[in-house]
Amino acid sequence: MSKLLSRASSPNADGRIQHITPESAGWQYVGFDVFKLEAGKSLKQATEDQEVCVVLVTGKAHVSTSSESWRDLGDRMSVFEQKAPYAVYVPPSDQFEVTATTDLEIAVCKAPAKGEFPARLITPDKASFETRGVGTNTRHVCNVLFGNMAAEKLLVCEVITPDGNWSSYPPHKHDRDIAPTETLLEETYFHKMDPEQGFVFQRVYTDDRSLDETMAVEMNGVVMVPEGYHPVGAPHGYTSYYLNVMAGPAREWIFHNDPDHEWIIEADKKKAGLA
Repeated sequence: MSKLLSRASSPNADGRIQHITPESAGWQYVGFDVFKLEAGKSLKQATEDQEVCVVLVTGKAHVSTSSESWRDLGDRMSVFEQKAPYAVYVPPSDQFEVTATTDLEIAVCKAPAKGEFPARLITPDKASFETRGVGTNTRHVCNVLFGNMAAEKLLVCEVITPDGNWSSYPPHKHDRDIAPTETLLEETYFHKMDPEQGFVFQRVYTDDRSLDETMAVEMNGVVMVPEGYHPVGAPHGYTSYYLNVMAGPAREWIFHNDPDHEWIIEADKKKAGLA
């Protein structure tokens, strides 16, 4: 199995099914956990030197920090309901507690921070939506903690890719700290499929092919992208969902397309009547 692919495990005593740390991933910024909590169960963590975005992937919960409390959050039981999630931003030197009021799945997204922003609730109406691409390159993006909301390092979004379509495509990368040309951002992809027995393909590769991995990713798998291009393909019959978490030296998403495939952008513009 590729070192870039983390398959979901059975829930541990805390309900955790995914655990990605900078140490396990071999990078500096992104931490990512997924927990499945039965109704009535709670999870409590200190943020220490990290800013945290707790995303209610599915289900409903009460969420609190050391200074704030929100009850009855959550409005979707499936990521394929075409609804934005509820999320909570928690600064460093704080804590959060999540109590499931239904069966619940949460993603805990982390990155180093200093404490420039307070704890706050991110409601679905604060999300921003965009559709990218045309034809079999069409996908639908929900920005959870992106340009719609301030943070120090974290960038968080969700993407739905219809069956038979490609996403993160044409292949692009963001592994050089050379703004305004490109920024360095580590990235995780947390994948789901509908129906859930499906899979997607994700390739991660560099220009010199010193890194070149193609993975079949199943339900709740995580792909780590330390560098390189990273397109995703959804097979016929299976809709793809993924939750992206990015972080790096600067909180700016400037990507570089693979020159071999950049022609697709102009071709798509012509198809859409934009060129």
